[in-house]
Amino acid sequence: MSQGTCTHEGSILLLEPAHTGKQVCEDCVKTGDTWVHLRMCMTCGHVGCCDSSKNRHATRHFGETGHPIVRSVEPGEAWRWCYVDRVTLG
Repeated sequence: MSQGTCTHEGSILLLEPAHTGKQVCEDCVKTGDTWVHLRMCMTCGHVGCCDSSKNRHATRHFGETGHPIVRSVEPGEAWRWCYVDRVTLG
């Protein structure tokens, strides 16, 4: 992942997932599918699966909403990704 400048950090409204406890890909649960890693939209809190997962729900959410920044919700990871500027943050 490349690090660089992001012009969308002002869109960050949430720092933590909206629900607590075990995190799941909301869309995979609806379809009965599985995921690899999870990403949270920092605009609305939607939790979706990563691009290594078959359904790529986090990226699909970006395509549908335009919400630019996600963060990993994997234990021990604190990085964020801007889809628009294609850069890793923090």
